[in-house]
Amino acid sequence: MQIQTRRNDIFQALQIVIGVVDKRQSLPILANVLIEAADDLLLITATDLELQLQSETRIQNLAPGRVTAPARKLYDICRSLPEGAEITLEDSAKKLVVKSGRSRFSLGTMPAEEFPSFPVMTEEARLELPAKDLRVLLQKTQFAMAQQDVRYYLNGMLIDANDQRIRAVATDGHRLAMGQMNLATGLKKPFQLILPRKTVLELQKSLESGGETASVLISGSQVEIRLDGGRLSSKVIDGRFPDYERVIPDKPERIAHGRCDLVKAALSRAAILSNEKFRGVRLQLEKNLLRIQTQNPEQEEAEDEVEIEYDGSPIEIGFNVGYLLDALNAIGTERFALEMRGPDGSGLIREEGDNPNRYVVMPMRL
Repeated sequence: MQIQTRRNDIFQALQIVIGVVDKRQSLPILANVLIEAADDLLLITATDLELQLQSETRIQNLAPGRVTAPARKLYDICRSLPEGAEITLEDSAKKLVVKSGRSRFSLGTMPAEEFPSFPVMTEEARLELPAKDLRVLLQKTQFAMAQQDVRYYLNGMLIDANDQRIRAVATDGHRLAMGQMNLATGLKKPFQLILPRKTVLELQKSLESGGETASVLISGSQVEIRLDGGRLSSKVIDGRFPDYERVIPDKPERIAHGRCDLVKAALSRAAILSNEKFRGVRLQLEKNLLRIQTQNPEQEEAEDEVEIEYDGSPIEIGFNVGYLLDALNAIGTERFALEMRGPDGSGLIREEGDNPNRYVVMPMRL
């Protein structure tokens, strides 16, 4: 293999796939990327056996071929070269020689035949949607995913789709985020699948520069998302996601309306003196007033007041301040609504109007 390309082109292609390469790998070859040159295209592949990322870029192909090389070393070399520089890659004597100007690097390689291939997918359903809309949908919900929970099905995001809408749902058992995109999907039957956490985070990165359209292909145990200049293939989590629709409260007894910026600022100030472990704040609602109180084990206290629209009976309820701020940050409107049934019930945060996105936060005892 021998190719010529520009530094920016190959560096951007490596940026797309580098996130899947963990520093600690069960197999040495998983620390490498597979580099394949054919015609005028260079295809770069990285995998951790659960997730596979591929990117492609245009090249001047002097000699086609396939080779694997250390992913992060190649990435760091390309990053260190000046923008606009010309790069030559050549597979020679079990080494990948990288040349640019007066710089020369020789990297150890492993046979391309040893690089793990991802399972061939049997397509059961397909849908096309705007890449920017899918990115926003993930952004509005990904923060609620669990991390290393023993309930493995919570360490990811549920994608729930039918012929009229797509939902993304994430929960860690203490809060829940649901985003919804209304569009005609063309699906003949509904489907649900759970994307692993790492897949969601890498997909978000890919969608930032993935062109206008995302093609999503679904099978029973695998999903593939095709974007301009690359594709992501992932195994899905085999488990049963909680019945999230039962978790989202309806028929609230109390509804408060407020400005996101004012309430976020007050919560952020109160959070300074909250318990570092439990992060609890007490919300006291009375006519057109929200009072926020907190204290910590050092007996330090904070209190803040914000004017809101509220005409219900007084209520006092505790929440994790970080969960409240995450939900308010995900809301894209100037104003929000907080719905509650009582002091022991969960709180529902949503945008004002008919927006279907929902954020549920469980109460805390303070």
